[in-house]
Amino acid sequence: MIRRRSPFIYGFAAAVLIAGAAGGVMAQRGKAGANTASSDPASFEVSGVEVDVRGADADAARTDGWRVAQRKGWDLLARRLTGRSSSLSDSALDALVTGIVVEHEQIGPNRYIAKLGVLFDRSKAGAILGVNSTVSRSTPMLLVPVEWTGGTGRVFERPTAWAAAWTRFRSSNSTIDYVRPRGGAGDALLINAGQIGRRGRGWWRAIVDQYGATDVLIAEVQLRPDYPGGPVTAIFTASHGPDRVRITQFALRVDNAAGLDSMLDKGIERIDRAYQAALASGALKTDHLLAYRPPEEKPVEEEETPEDSASPSATPGVTDTTASFTVQVETPTAASVNAAESGVRGVPGVRSASTTSLALGGVSVMSVRYDGPIGSLRAALEGRGWQVQEGPGVLRIRRPGGGGSPNPQPSDSPKSE
Repeated sequence: MIRRRSPFIYGFAAAVLIAGAAGGVMAQRGKAGANTASSDPASFEVSGVEVDVRGADADAARTDGWRVAQRKGWDLLARRLTGRSSSLSDSALDALVTGIVVEHEQIGPNRYIAKLGVLFDRSKAGAILGVNSTVSRSTPMLLVPVEWTGGTGRVFERPTAWAAAWTRFRSSNSTIDYVRPRGGAGDALLINAGQIGRRGRGWWRAIVDQYGATDVLIAEVQLRPDYPGGPVTAIFTASHGPDRVRITQFALRVDNAAGLDSMLDKGIERIDRAYQAALASGALKTDHLLAYRPPEEKPVEEEETPEDSASPSATPGVTDTTASFTVQVETPTAASVNAAESGVRGVPGVRSASTTSLALGGVSVMSVRYDGPIGSLRAALEGRGWQVQEGPGVLRIRRPGGGGSPNPQPSDSPKSE
């Protein structure tokens, strides 16, 4: 049997279908090259529109289902923005709809059952409904999604259901400008469960600058399954800033692990509403220490004297290329801190190495001044037996076998400061 296909399905599908499994089209934002994503704020979004339509064949049923979703979505949007119902012709809706988000669908021979989201052009829809279509959003805020399972916190060290749920979340209707890292190798180095416990504004300022943000939001979920595959209780906590000022905390529960994703999506919606309420009340003010940018030091030019030019100690052709780098190191004990500092100081070219953030039993942070680029420092550390991971402007080092207290190798010659 030859199945007739509606010509409308091809043009309409190519123009408006957005794959729900991929979380929609994510617009790049932040610094050039930053590994972040955010939703397009130029659309009104109506989600959870349920349709159940029959047609001559599968394509016709799906086409009619999307038509019905457009009509229902427009009515829901009008009620939400104006408090009264509204209807438009299908041709007018075709000009307003910018996307269809497939949240869930079942396609039969002549039946289409789905839950869809509908995106409407914000400026056009606002003009028709007589509402203000401009969006007043917060300053860019770096989102850190932490999932606690079995007492272990994870952000981007490995894929988690919590990070995937934030990827699915579309923030076009939110007043919060979320900056959501995609979870690359550099993200796992900079943002981890240990970092959220640190309050040092200098290191946090370096992180938010890396992603083009001005503040930080920490969204945590603690998953407590009764038994594998059984009921799961999730405790959600939303906080703000390096001090983790709590915005809201609540718990949700599902009967089995199959409903975990749906529960996490609902938790994100509640967290987003709490953040928006806090923004409206003025509770999401950026810490002045986090927003502070120290002035850049200008090099002092010294006048060259004849004695200096004739000094036999001067080395012609050599310039000062000393730079400061951040080095993360595992420090299980207090002794390992001093041992790590001594080991790094023993590397040729290192001017100084001092711990700026101490975390016994975790990962401490050192500030290292080195004569050369970060790639040369990495090679020098690897030559001394360290295992080194390199991220954007930061190195993470450890000794083979997980030991955090290496025996420093003696320097070949005394090194002057």
